[in-house]
Amino acid sequence: MRFTGNIDAKTDEKGRVFIPANFRKVLQQTDLDALILRKDIFQRCLVLYPEKVWDSMVDAIAQRTNPFDRKGREALRGFVAGAEKINIDGNGRILIPRRYLDSADIQSEVRFIGMDNSIEIWSRQKAEELLTNTEKLAENLEQIMNPDTYES
Repeated sequence: MRFTGNIDAKTDEKGRVFIPANFRKVLQQTDLDALILRKDIFQRCLVLYPEKVWDSMVDAIAQRTNPFDRKGREALRGFVAGAEKINIDGNGRILIPRRYLDSADIQSEVRFIGMDNSIEIWSRQKAEELLTNTEKLAENLEQIMNPDTYES
């Protein structure tokens, strides 16, 4: 499963938004039970995880901790507690609770960005700022793909 591209959309007054058709097609190809929504841990955006992807992420964190590992348990708790299971309605929409919209500074215009096995939801303005910084993208890719020769 791989989500690619970026698509603009608008939330309604209740916080409902249509998942873009190309992302819904990817979701329909899997045995999708539900989606998990949480605020991103690095950026001011939201992330939608197919439930199977979410479960594997939680399993990976849980496997690296034990009940007596305070920092690990705090990390696992913080990661899981910040998430909520949501469903796609019959019209292809999801309801984003207000607290999530506020945490990502989303008013009504959003941008869905495919991020491999998850979908990010940004305020359209913040996404524009992020995606127009091509110099930073080039720098990051250069460092990731060629770390031995990269000079900062």
